[in-house]
Amino acid sequence: MTADIASTLALPEPVIADESIQLVDARNRPCGSAPRALMRRFRFWHRATYVVVLNGRGELCVQRRTLIKEVFPGHLDLAAGGVVGAGEAEHVAARRELDEELGIRGVPLRDCGGFRYVEGGHHIFGSLFLVHYDGPLRLQAEEVAEAFWLPLDEALALDSVTPDTRCAIEALRRRGLLESPA
Repeated sequence: MTADIASTLALPEPVIADESIQLVDARNRPCGSAPRALMRRFRFWHRATYVVVLNGRGELCVQRRTLIKEVFPGHLDLAAGGVVGAGEAEHVAARRELDEELGIRGVPLRDCGGFRYVEGGHHIFGSLFLVHYDGPLRLQAEEVAEAFWLPLDEALALDSVTPDTRCAIEALRRRGLLESPA
């Protein structure tokens, strides 16, 4: 393959936001903050939010990540969300991310507990939330390439789903908070 062809097939350079992230220890106790780039580089424990959005038909909102995302570019997310900023409460971060990514505001968040995700160099304490929403979506162009609705089982059967959002969905199912239609 020539260099010209290889360069056209390469993914764009990821964009790493310059923000301060809340760091935690292995027991989820706050222990400082760090810029996002250092958190990723040194694989620090941190917190993240996962907001599962369901419509009135029980379908899940699935998002395709843009190609400039720093982690899992172009993959599919089964939840809105992201890292928790330094000093930020999880429910505040969840509302912020839901608004930024999908343009959803003013809907009740159902706190569904948390889970621990340790895989592929990621060390995350995830906070789970459920939202029911049937309105229009306003996608954040920098982060969300597209969004669509699918029944839960079809969404889980997709290839290229981010492993942490799959873990979030599985945690909700184990708790009986997400059911597949009979």
